[in-house]
Amino acid sequence: MARSTVSAAERSKSTSSPSPSLNSSQEALSPERLIEIYRLMYLSRRTDDREIMLKRQQKIFFQISGAGHEALLVAAGLVLKSGYDWFFPYYRDRALCLALGVTAEELLLQAVGAAADPASGGRQMPSHWSSPQHHIVSQSSATSTQCLHAVGCAEAGRYFTRHPEAAAKQEGDYRQWRDVTFHGDEVAYVSLGEGSTSQGEFWESLNTASNEKLPVIFVIEDNGYAISVPVEVNTPGGNISKLVQNFPNFHFAEIDGTDPVACVRAFEEAAAWCRAGNGPAFIHGHVIRPYSHSLSDDDRLYRPESERNADALRDPLSKTQMLLLREGILDAAGINQLEKEVDEEVRQAADRAMRSPLPQPDKAEILKHVYSENYDPTSPALATAPARTADSQERTMADLINACLKDEMRRDPRIVVFGEDVADSSREEYLKQGLVKGKGGVFKLTAGLQTEFGSGRVFNSPLAEANIVGRAVGMAVRGMKPVVEIQFFDYIWPAVHQLRNELSLMRWRSNGTWASPAVVRVPIGGYLTGGSVYHSQSGESIFTHTPGIRIVFPSNALDANGLLRTAIRCDDPVLFFEHKRLYRETYGRAAYPGPDYMIPFGKAAKVREGKDLTLVTYGALVPRALQAAQKAHREHGIETEILDLRTLNPYDWEAIAESVRKTSRVIVAHEDMLSWGYGAELAARIADELFHDLDAPVKRIAAMDTFVAYQPILEDVILPQPEDIYQGIVALKQF
Repeated sequence: MARSTVSAAERSKSTSSPSPSLNSSQEALSPERLIEIYRLMYLSRRTDDREIMLKRQQKIFFQISGAGHEALLVAAGLVLKSGYDWFFPYYRDRALCLALGVTAEELLLQAVGAAADPASGGRQMPSHWSSPQHHIVSQSSATSTQCLHAVGCAEAGRYFTRHPEAAAKQEGDYRQWRDVTFHGDEVAYVSLGEGSTSQGEFWESLNTASNEKLPVIFVIEDNGYAISVPVEVNTPGGNISKLVQNFPNFHFAEIDGTDPVACVRAFEEAAAWCRAGNGPAFIHGHVIRPYSHSLSDDDRLYRPESERNADALRDPLSKTQMLLLREGILDAAGINQLEKEVDEEVRQAADRAMRSPLPQPDKAEILKHVYSENYDPTSPALATAPARTADSQERTMADLINACLKDEMRRDPRIVVFGEDVADSSREEYLKQGLVKGKGGVFKLTAGLQTEFGSGRVFNSPLAEANIVGRAVGMAVRGMKPVVEIQFFDYIWPAVHQLRNELSLMRWRSNGTWASPAVVRVPIGGYLTGGSVYHSQSGESIFTHTPGIRIVFPSNALDANGLLRTAIRCDDPVLFFEHKRLYRETYGRAAYPGPDYMIPFGKAAKVREGKDLTLVTYGALVPRALQAAQKAHREHGIETEILDLRTLNPYDWEAIAESVRKTSRVIVAHEDMLSWGYGAELAARIADELFHDLDAPVKRIAAMDTFVAYQPILEDVILPQPEDIYQGIVALKQF
């Protein structure tokens, strides 16, 4: 572990000192370098000021500044390599982007919300940076989520170095937005404010970066305030460096982030540490915030004038200007000339940005990039018949999911599989010595994958769901194809932040310049006889409410195999729900269909023909609906048509409409609770668009509006049973 720190006394001295010293650097910066540092710092500040003016003139709609952080960020941008290293910044990082090569005009186009905004096409507010050219990955407003993306990106860079054949594997529209070149020593930069270090994803990212010795530089831009909350309220002891200093494999540096020379030195040391393969680095820069948190905030309400004046004495622009004057690098006239040129550059950039056309309010354009346009998993062309083989043995859903994972990993070296307990053994020597058989998941669906493909491609994650999905986002952005597992749907909730705000949004918020097509496999559902509250949950409607992510929910082995293959090969993120009760059920077993069997998304399966009513369902309700329909036919002669949706987003509206027009009666059944469940949307649309085809009200059958109990006699009442469906069929036919 390497450590370079600034003591409290030194920090106090740096606070009162108006300028840094060249002697603080082991290698003096050239005059030209120092002039460039000042120019970029001043450019960043003046771009901030121009945005503030435009906001006050009501020509833009939001402003948040990077003022006071410029020395730290310019140093990062000049030491690290644009288009070589990878960057996961946060909203204060204007100076970093400018130092990497983004122009002031490009930043101001985002403030305007112009169609030509290269970061988002007017979809994101200002200071949400993105540039594939410079490897600045699209950023959200959520704090610290990007830490896990940086970790995943660093893992991907290392993976491509060790598996060069994977970098050559490209499909869909990957080459439009991915740079899969690898150098072996690239660094992933990630930054956040000191308040964001309270977030769990920050700590999860340190955990993995430390364990895996990943080349990630964590940059804490500590300006003392998270909006109005001072650092000592967010951080025990008020100093994050003291809390993280025992993480192994790290290089640590706590510095005066307003001193450009100290900042350059810190980033040079951190980059050298990471590039040498020693592990991650942590730079804690003490900076200032001379402006309010944003123009929606007024820091005079919670900061006294004396504190604000003390910050002004540490302004990095003033300190760097004094350095240039004291060292004779520029005189007053030279500084004035530089500043005049920058002022004019910013003025012209703002004028061009204000003249730039705004996006057209066209619905088709607004929906563009919610999903991939270049590889459509709903295309009927994907459908392939099962291969005819000599192996006609019927296998379970668990067997055919495992077979699909093996097929796809053999086909595509970019695929990695990870999650909690998915490996055969994290202690690989036990497997090699034959001391253990291996686990391969709590349901054994990944059994044998590590044994065949090695620990580099199949491995266990920490017990942290956000860690799993967040790392997958970073890997997918970098060009890999992660297929990850959340062990139980009941514990998916820590990952919802990553699923809702990051994985599903990456393509749309960046206007199609980035994407993260990961597959997230999730065992789901009840009917387990003792599964209880925390092993029986359904909640698919929460995720079908999230644009940008495909939702798959097969009911049998053959569909699970074909749909999983489509999920892995498509270029969108996919939530792949696997009902635990169906893993090894007799119902739905099938022969192995071959390594290329695929089923398009959004195509329902008609599992029973009928003329009297339509029953729309999915998952574990499919075999229960079949039991109910058979009983209704035996006892009442009712012919029930059953549609298995198979995918919930997209879903097959055409098949539903065709069936309802034929039968004029419809039941929508699902396992989740009745109120606000997935069936409510289907019922509403049927009533809206097929009203004149109906001879009876739309009926819904679902679970009670409560949780699943442990005692089986209670579970049977709470969850919909075949008898409930049977009674519903009979009642609707008699209406």
